Amino acid sequence: MTETSDTRSATGEAPEAPRSRLWRLMRYVPLIAPVLLWAVPCWTLLHTGQHWPSPVAPIGTALFALGLVGMPLAMAQGHGRRQRDGAAIVGDTLLGGSWVLFTWSVLLGALLRPALAVAGVGDGQDRARIVTWAVLGTTAVLLAWGYAEARRVPRVRRLDVELPRLGAGLDGTRVALITDTHYGPLDRARWSARVCETVNGLEADLVCHTGDIADGTAERRRAQAAPLGTVRANRARVYVTGNHEYYSEAQGWVDLMDELGWEPLRNRHLLLERGGDTLVVAGVDDVTAGSSGLAGHRAHLAGALDGADPDLPVLLLAHQPKFVDRAAEHGIDLQLSGHTHGGQIWPFHHLVGLDQPALAGLSRHGTRTLLYTSRGTGFWGPPFRIFAPSEITLLVLRSPRGPAAS
Repeated sequence: MTETSDTRSATGEAPEAPRSRLWRLMRYVPLIAPVLLWAVPCWTLLHTGQHWPSPVAPIGTALFALGLVGMPLAMAQGHGRRQRDGAAIVGDTLLGGSWVLFTWSVLLGALLRPALAVAGVGDGQDRARIVTWAVLGTTAVLLAWGYAEARRVPRVRRLDVELPRLGAGLDGTRVALITDTHYGPLDRARWSARVCETVNGLEADLVCHTGDIADGTAERRRAQAAPLGTVRANRARVYVTGNHEYYSEAQGWVDLMDELGWEPLRNRHLLLERGGDTLVVAGVDDVTAGSSGLAGHRAHLAGALDGADPDLPVLLLAHQPKFVDRAAEHGIDLQLSGHTHGGQIWPFHHLVGLDQPALAGLSRHGTRTLLYTSRGTGFWGPPFRIFAPSEITLLVLRSPRGPAAS
């Protein structure tokens, strides 16, 4: 592995894209989302004809009101200036639980009750109570399953990716991808070590981390991130920043990854040489870096490719899939990204789709560029993954010319 570029300035890079529809919508979410998340289930489960005994409805309503008030307060204490991990755990768990409860209150309230009426099951009160128990049962099962899914070591997803410009000598190059580890309020140091053991078992030539290492500063989450120093690669370990680094002193994370033996590809590239052929491995800062206020931090693809032979195939690390538009303009062969979590908790993927061109897996953009979007290795915030399993990815690069002659 040889280094050929170290361009860190933003000179000459195109201005950042206009703010997305999702960003504009998100301005109003903090105002209306908590009310909807708690009021809709409260109404569906308690006040749509169930006629519960007198203590049930008022006590249940009080609990929903407590959740409506307590969740934002806990999240503010946990993720605001005070950064209290206990409060963050409470707030994040309430957020995930209320989202699942809201989703199934809407779905089962809209679908199950009419179905029961058509089938002639019971009277109005019976049907209303059946819906309530169905919503509560479904929510409990999904949250228990989703918690187990979030806390387990991800399964390895393996796939071959053919790159038309890849030389025969590079056929079979193994690239391991982890991303969005999100070390945070829940201590996952043991989980982190087991993830790294799994990565080491892949015997990869190149190991990549495409950002969002943690929620919190490098100093605060060092113990959870430390196992990353044990990761082994035949050629190199490379890393790019994600948007969450820029909420938590990004330069500290760049410095820590460098200390742990990873190559921070901050708008620069390396060359991977094998069997007489060469692959350019480039990386850019996250697209939010330019607005972070940190000197020299921004996504600068032209700088990342400066000095690279334009005839060589390029593997690009960029945290967010939406960077693929710029990658396609530059003729990048393969972009590796994370960020989406695959939606993390169904059906949140519909909102993610408003902001990103791909949710998970391999997709084509333009005439040459392939994008692989990982569902992420960890989880953000709510400790649940529902219908969006985490992953460690092993991509085996293939040349159309086949393996090099022995």
